[in-house]
Amino acid sequence: MPMNDKTFSNKWFDGVNYALLTLVSLITIIPFIYIVFVSFASPSEVVKGGLLLVPTEFTLSAYKYIFSTGTMVKSIGVSIYVTALGTMINLLLTSITAYPLARTTLRGRRTLMLMILITMLFSGGMIPTYFVVKSLGLINTYGSLMIPTAISAFNLVVLKNFFQQIPDGLEDAARIDGCNDIGILFRIVLPLSMPAMATFGLFYAVGHWNTFFNAVIYINDSEKWPVQVVLRQIVLLSQDRIGDSTSQSDPADYLPQTIRMASIVVATVPIVLVYPFLQKHFAKGALLGSVKG
Repeated sequence: MPMNDKTFSNKWFDGVNYALLTLVSLITIIPFIYIVFVSFASPSEVVKGGLLLVPTEFTLSAYKYIFSTGTMVKSIGVSIYVTALGTMINLLLTSITAYPLARTTLRGRRTLMLMILITMLFSGGMIPTYFVVKSLGLINTYGSLMIPTAISAFNLVVLKNFFQQIPDGLEDAARIDGCNDIGILFRIVLPLSMPAMATFGLFYAVGHWNTFFNAVIYINDSEKWPVQVVLRQIVLLSQDRIGDSTSQSDPADYLPQTIRMASIVVATVPIVLVYPFLQKHFAKGALLGSVKG
């Protein structure tokens, strides 16, 4: 509706919406800005307290402390590897499971869906899951961070509903041209499902990047720790002012609070940088398949 044609009540409603959205945006972004600037601030500024939005003295002491540990760069590489490979496994297994469940001709379809839905409500528990992972020989391997979470039941159900919205005529035409079910999935269905795949890919990637609990349970070798576990160790060590003696010149340069903030930045920024590349698909794909059973 053109601005000149809006009534006073409509203008007032729009104004309230803009004000609320601006307030919510500030509430969301100000804490992150605070974290970033504190990570670059000098310890003397942080000790003063208060809301620090623009530090007067920038320093990289906290980041030097974090990267003084020899395993930091390797742990980031481990997280990137687990996130990339794990996300591909997630999308592959989720799509090849959701597609047959979306076909009404599949025998036992309702029973299989019921079994999947039960897993959304009940879990075997931590100890049985550990024994399953151990029996598969995945302890102390990267597979323990990817295989147990290979398929999300919620994402599977939503993707199945999205596949049901694809017209049957497209599949019939592909079969006439000689495509089998696998060819239809990879040549017809998945190319039409890119918004949904991008959305679920982002969900899976964030989950893999933030993995911590599984790594603590299943990974015993510190050389295989992902970045979240290493950052936790760094934060714990920073509380005792313990660091690399070759890079730590003055203990006052390493305030635990600045190190914690720098750790949050290191752990958050890489996955945040992925979002702009998927943003155009995210808003659309988040709702696809959610309105049809």
